[in-house]
This record gives sequence, structure tokens and C-alpha cells, in this order.
Amino acid sequence: MHDICIIGAGWAGFSAAIKAKQLGLSVCLVEQKKIGGTCLNQGCIPTKVLVQSSRIFSHIKDNSVFGVEVKGAEVNFDKIQQRKSAIVDKMAKGMEFQLSTKGVELIKGEAKFVNADEILVDSRSIKAKNVIIAIGSRPIELPFLKFNQKNIISSDDILDLKFIPESLLIVGGGVIGCEFANIFASLSAKVTIVEILEHILPNEDKDIAKKLEVALKRKSVKILTKTDVKTVALDKFEKVLVCVGRVANKEIEGLEKIGVKTDKKGILVNEFMQTNIDNLYAVGDCIGGHQLAHVAAYEGELAVENISGKKIPVDYSAVPNCIFTDPEISSVGLTEEAAGAKGIQYQIGKFDFLASGMAHILDETDGFIKVLFDGNSKEILGAAIVGPKATELIAVFSLAIKSKLKISQINDTIFAHPTLSEAIREATKSIYSTSHKEYE
Repeated sequence: MHDICIIGAGWAGFSAAIKAKQLGLSVCLVEQKKIGGTCLNQGCIPTKVLVQSSRIFSHIKDNSVFGVEVKGAEVNFDKIQQRKSAIVDKMAKGMEFQLSTKGVELIKGEAKFVNADEILVDSRSIKAKNVIIAIGSRPIELPFLKFNQKNIISSDDILDLKFIPESLLIVGGGVIGCEFANIFASLSAKVTIVEILEHILPNEDKDIAKKLEVALKRKSVKILTKTDVKTVALDKFEKVLVCVGRVANKEIEGLEKIGVKTDKKGILVNEFMQTNIDNLYAVGDCIGGHQLAHVAAYEGELAVENISGKKIPVDYSAVPNCIFTDPEISSVGLTEEAAGAKGIQYQIGKFDFLASGMAHILDETDGFIKVLFDGNSKEILGAAIVGPKATELIAVFSLAIKSKLKISQINDTIFAHPTLSEAIREATKSIYSTSHKEYE
């Protein structure tokens, strides 16, 4: 009998399996489809390959500022897709190698629950003291816009396109929709975003959402906010990409029979990632929640820690959110709206990349860093960044919030010059009016 059987070899299940072996537990990992889950096959990795190619093409077209002249640059979409597939395959093999060297048994097949401590994979019976469910999520399908893999496509389907569509309608102006809008507009497609709410990125800081809206419009992206897609003539677009979120997978045969509770968001768990059945845990996208690969990995490791005898509650206070557009966007911790709703007396520090030497060197001066901190204790509560390498810089604030650092501890740290990272210190210094001039 295994100590743990994990169902799903995405980022959550993979991380849980590695953690289990590190703690000396016997573990097997069951996967019905491809190792790596959404992140490796339809999410984080393949989309960022497209982001990088589109970014390079944009830079080549607009590189005269650097004194470099390139004429006749073209996009070879076949090669972009080949590179994407090669990277995904290489990482999948790397994950399988890690599992093998750690002694994790990877079992291919569909898992079914016989009871709370027995799983059937095809005809093989697997018994385990504990089971971790990590079966991910899938794109939400609108009832009046059914995916047909032809002109109505999902965020999974678009990654397998053989060509750049001449015109692309994106339904949904959230993170996924904005990333694809940026990618395909940079590759010369005519892109339109339809968002039913007041502005794109409705869950992000309004200042940041506005910055991205301006940047996308510079790429000739048409943005229709407060607009119902039912009012749009779909036949005017070569492809219609539906990006209205993802829904948790919770359909495992036998799960309902053994009494595991679920709701419309996903499988229900407590603060220890435990379901209502003591030896069954669930992590990652299948529980709803953040639906981020790095959160899924954290939850997977946390579940294993708690199975091993610890009682560590989940802590989402320092989860970084990253959006790989141009400019990049990231945030962590509380927003101004959230802090105000909690009755916290907060202050804001801000620094504009227009005053950053490295940003000028990169010719990426559009954006800012905004840090939010407690007005009394001076503890850092949140941060938002829009600008060059925002998705990398946010890690400093994630660490600061997790470690409950105060503004003074950032101010007293020496940052290298000239770098983008020194803008972090300038943002915290700005509350004392000791930063360089902030440009509006």
C-alpha cells in the first residue's frame, strides 16, 4: 500500500509527488493524458513561447531607436509552433526524468474510485493510505458559443493554430484574453476584445488596467467594454476566441459515491487542503480558487506536509499575479480597494519607470511601481507593477509580504545600479520624498 496516491500529473500533482519522496513517503502518480497538465501543455509554457516570439518581432520592427536597422522581417508561424512544441516536449521529458530519479511511479490511465483508499486505473487496483486529487480545470464554454475547433475556439485550441488569423475576436478581457490579444496583435492580426464589464482586467488595479488598455490600443487592438458579445457580428471575424475563465474538473468516477463534497466552484477542501473525507485531499485548479500553476504547486506540497503529520493552514496572502503582456503586469497582496474595505489606514509609495536609467536603456519607460503599506506599522501590504520585467520584480514584494517586512527594511537594502530592481527601493523611498523626481 502506498502512503499517497496522486491523481493528476500537472504542476500540483508533480510538486506533491516530489515533496512526498523528499519526506520519505511512498507515492504513485496517475495521469490520464499528458504529464505537466494545463501549465505545460495548454497554459503557462506554450503561451509564453508565443509571447517571446511576438515580443521579439515587435522589437525588430521598432528597433531603429537602438541604431539597428532590420528590413523585411517576417513571421514564420510554423517555426514558432515548432519551437513551442519542442520546449513542451523537452520539459515533459525533464519532469518524467525527475520522477524516475526520485523513485516516483508514474502510472498512465484513467483513475476511478473504488473506495476512499482504493483506486482503479484501467484494470489495476492501487491502494493508498491517502489520496491527493489534482485533476485541473478546462476552459468555460458559453452555451451560445460552443467550441467547434474551427472558427469558435478555446484558449487550448488557439495554441494549435497553423496560421495567424487575419482577424480575431476575443470574448473576455481578463488575463488570458489580454495575453492573447497582445500576442496576435504583435504578430499583425487585427484583434478586437469584447468585455461585458466596465474595463479590461476587472480584477486588477484600475490604474494598471488603464495602462494596458492604452498599450493595446497602440497595437491597434479594438476594445469594446460594457458590451455583450451577442451584439457583435461574429461572421466578420476569421476566428472567435472565447476566454471567459476556466471551470474546475471534478468528474472522477466514484468520487460522488464515496461522499466527497463539491460545489459549483470545485472540490471542497478545508485550510489543510483536506476534503470532508479524512484521507482525501484536493489541490490546484480542481478546487477553484486562484487557478495559478504556482499556487497549485504550493497547495500540492502543503497537502503532503499535512499528510506527513503537520497541520499547516494554507496562506494566500502573498500570491503573485502575473500578466505577460507589453508592458508586463504583476501584483501581490492587498489592493487599495481591499485595504479600504478592511478599514486599514494605508499609504502609497510610487515610482515611475520614466525616471529609471535602465528603463531608458531598454526603451521601456511606460509604467510604474506602486507599493501599499500600513500607515501605522509601515508593514508592506501589497504592490502592483506595470512595466519592464514586472513579472520578475514582483517576487521581492511577495517575499516582503510573506516575511511581514516594513518599508524601512527595503529602504535599508542596497540595490544594484543601473537595474530595474532599484525602482523597488525608489517606490518605497517616495513616501519620505527622498526618491528621484516622479514623473506623471
